[in-house]
Amino acid sequence: MAISLYDLSVANFLQTVGAVEGFLAKAATHFKEKGVDPNEVVEARLAADMLPFGFQIQSVAHHSLGAIHGVQAGQFSPGGLTADTYAGLQKIVADAHEALKKLSPGDVNALEGKDVTFQFKDFKLPFTAENFLLSFSLPNFYFHATTAYDILRHKGVPLGKRDFTGKLRLKS
Repeated sequence: MAISLYDLSVANFLQTVGAVEGFLAKAATHFKEKGVDPNEVVEARLAADMLPFGFQIQSVAHHSLGAIHGVQAGQFSPGGLTADTYAGLQKIVADAHEALKKLSPGDVNALEGKDVTFQFKDFKLPFTAENFLLSFSLPNFYFHATTAYDILRHKGVPLGKRDFTGKLRLKS
């Protein structure tokens, strides 16, 4: 059985974006129980030279739904989503999750072979759709999801591996 571009990208995005949505909700409950303002975590970092939690969450959406939109447009650039509150970050993830659910396998698979350029200022990298998604967006997507998870763990949120892996795609 051949595996499709949709299965390699969107199916994985859905699983992890759903997990991020879940661990953000679990963290919000934890912060409420502990009397901590969840907005305090928005600027939290694991190290001084790392970008903050808010950037990590925004990047999860940008490297999933934003990556698909970039492939459709033929160009992907950094940035685009902003939120400065915990609730705003939750909305970005929820909106990305809902929009990803609406993507059809046929539409995503039809993007295979399409030229995509990553552009940051004058710097450009040429890709095909599948190489962009598999070698650029997916690694960035998982990096930012993991970093967000790690920041919440560092802040004392009781998360485990199951919170990160989300809903597994089991044999039916």
